[in-house]
Amino acid sequence: MIRHSNFIQKTPEITFFKSKKHKKPIFSILIPTWNNLNFLKLCINSLEKNSRYQHQIILHINDGTDGTIDWVKKNGFDFSHSKENIGICLALNASSTLANTDYIVYFNDDMYACPDWDYWLLREVKRQPSDYFFLSSTMIEPRDSNNSCVIAPYDFGDHPNQFKEKELLNSFKQFKKNDWTGATWPPNLVPKKLWDLVGGYSTEFSPGMYSDPDFSMKLWNVGVRNFKGVSKSRIYHFMSKSTKKINFKKFDGRSVFFRKWGISSNVFTTYYLKRGSNWSGSLGEPIINLRIRLKIFLTRMKLLFQQL
Repeated sequence: MIRHSNFIQKTPEITFFKSKKHKKPIFSILIPTWNNLNFLKLCINSLEKNSRYQHQIILHINDGTDGTIDWVKKNGFDFSHSKENIGICLALNASSTLANTDYIVYFNDDMYACPDWDYWLLREVKRQPSDYFFLSSTMIEPRDSNNSCVIAPYDFGDHPNQFKEKELLNSFKQFKKNDWTGATWPPNLVPKKLWDLVGGYSTEFSPGMYSDPDFSMKLWNVGVRNFKGVSKSRIYHFMSKSTKKINFKKFDGRSVFFRKWGISSNVFTTYYLKRGSNWSGSLGEPIINLRIRLKIFLTRMKLLFQQL
């Protein structure tokens, strides 16, 4: 059951559509979308013209009454569909059942793939000593959000109608950024065997807030220590054009994360994943010092106070 008031209280039937379009794809790219056709068209167009390799594009269409379904069928993409919005977690899990490659990539529909984004990810995949890794591309964003994992602020527009594509293509390679540690956000890549092992995205985080660090925590718990952001794999992000349609205030994903794992998302991403710091190799075990224990204790007291 989905608890958020902007979402239905019972998951609707999900239907699946399989295309015959694929010729030895490298990645299975999952894209959840919700009546966002202008952005979706631009996103998929960028994947088709700026990828070095062929990939399987799989969508989950929430609702789709804006013409998304007809457009996707016309263009022959694999997709799953629900008549109502089921959120990101169920959407990803549904679309992943159609994946037929060894690697799953999670992409948002408000993103534009810069040239060779896939080449640099695949190059990093081939360097990994095992299948226990999680990679992210590096986002370029128009506004500074104090996110040390992204390149910002570099404004090339916040809507397809104002998108400065030529300027982006002439500039995106010039921005200096090191590889970084702490992969959580999309676009991200994980071996399908790991996706299956941890069960995809956890539906208790529906509609989706805090599902990203939760997925990384699930990978951590099965032994993954390579959470790498690949600098040269670059994506322009229009910044949350779908999630702004939803009021998330009634869903406290932060508390759900703490109750599930016994630590806060902030402690996990800061002290375990060291998110945003320059890449220096596989992560070691965190040192749980007095400061971290105090943070955990204060978070627990805050949640108890909220319950009272």
